[in-house]
Amino acid sequence: MRTIIILIIIFFVMRLATLIYSIKNEKRIIKQGAIQYGKRNSMFMAFLHLLYYISAPIEAYLTNTSFDTTGIVGVILFSFSYIILLYVIYQLRDVWTVKLYIVKNHIVNSTFLFKYFRHPNYFLNIVPELIGIGILCNAWYTMMIVLPLYAITLVLRIAEEERVMKLLKQE
Repeated sequence: MRTIIILIIIFFVMRLATLIYSIKNEKRIIKQGAIQYGKRNSMFMAFLHLLYYISAPIEAYLTNTSFDTTGIVGVILFSFSYIILLYVIYQLRDVWTVKLYIVKNHIVNSTFLFKYFRHPNYFLNIVPELIGIGILCNAWYTMMIVLPLYAITLVLRIAEEERVMKLLKQE
């Protein structure tokens, strides 16, 4: 159990570091006139993300889960997701935020990952991250309850992002 808690704390701190970077970018691009889309959905996504990070380790604690082979699979999934996140941040640099903002003269990224994987931050980062944490913690109830709710917000976010990208192409 101790190993799981330590890993969750490490994962959470890593996520907080990217959140701090996102907030820094957000403040700067707002000053430059960026427009936010899907604000309510972003708030709900953030709430569910935090809920997941809280409920998975609580479930691990309540079920007295120990770190085992299944946990290793969870760590591998999370590690993969974080590498993708760092790559996405590297590609988007100063416009990367956890919220959906469009800056003036926005250019849609068309590098390898974005060209061949639609919405890599969602499908190759967030989804494997949450599944990895769920598997690490053997948090099957968390995955059955919170993950479908998160999936709904993710579908709404992707639809909003697609709509905004269509508008950008028309300009």
